[in-house]
Amino acid sequence: MTEEALLKLWNEKRVQLILAQIAPALVLIAIFVLAAQGTFVGASNASRYLAIAVAAVTGILAMVSQFAVIREANALVADLGKIQNSSEVAKKIAGSKSFLSLSAAIIVGLGLLIFALIVWSVLG
Repeated sequence: MTEEALLKLWNEKRVQLILAQIAPALVLIAIFVLAAQGTFVGASNASRYLAIAVAAVTGILAMVSQFAVIREANALVADLGKIQNSSEVAKKIAGSKSFLSLSAAIIVGLGLLIFALIVWSVLG
């Protein structure tokens, strides 16, 4: 692939990563609002567990999508690194492998933290 095609693909992957966060953000907003209003205090256990399950499934699917994008971006970074006489932008992106690994770790860490907070706020 050409440098231009790889850079275009890189931008597409960035957009995919951002879009993968929209649905979980909406679910988190809904759960936050319901918890802030005290809705879960009087809710049945089934309703509480459903809220937790929806949050978990939405988060897991989002993380799977994000990991797929990061895996593909790692391959793209490797391909960009092989291009001779590349632009400065391509060189910066080619040096992003450690950033992508850090992003993957942050996704897992924050995902677990948020899920723990959801369980606490719904069952609390």
